[in-house]
Amino acid sequence: MPDQNDIVFTPPFQLDVEGILSRLYILFTGYGGGIDGAREVVANWWYLFSIISFIFSALLLVGITYAMIRYSELRTREEARLREQERAFRLAQAAAGENARWQSVTAHISSDNPNDWRVAIVEADIMLDELLDSLGYAGATIADKLKAARPEAFRSIEDAWEAHKVRNAVAHRGSDFVLTKRVAQDTVTQYQHVFEEFTFV
Repeated sequence: MPDQNDIVFTPPFQLDVEGILSRLYILFTGYGGGIDGAREVVANWWYLFSIISFIFSALLLVGITYAMIRYSELRTREEARLREQERAFRLAQAAAGENARWQSVTAHISSDNPNDWRVAIVEADIMLDELLDSLGYAGATIADKLKAARPEAFRSIEDAWEAHKVRNAVAHRGSDFVLTKRVAQDTVTQYQHVFEEFTFV
């Protein structure tokens, strides 16, 4: 038996099953009779109504919470789907514009004029810079952006490096750099490999 030093744990909520059954018995048998009996029947009906209301409210709260969670999940999925559609549309629009620029590059590289070859390489390098920006590679220069790229996510990175080196020679060494048509065409082909990997042209 517990003494005065024992700590008795009393749960915050106890379901009085015996009390509920007793009230249900009185409720349906009308036990007690008279005014007091009628009062007790009303009290028991109210007690039963309170219990049912509590259970219904709890179930309703659970249902509302579940519905809100599902709505939030569906809304997140819908927003993600819309963002993907917007991204696909932007890429399609950009591709249409880049195709025109790429056609200009191929037209210049097909020329017999060495100056046109230089223009083709410089323009292709500008397109490479824009592609790297769209892929999220950060850096002040193309070289910085290429260093940030992971080879497993950028299979044509060696082509990008080699083509960019030729562009630097064209831009910085000017007429001292002898650009042959073969080197110019190979360089543009390397840019093309990069653009085709990411459906940029």
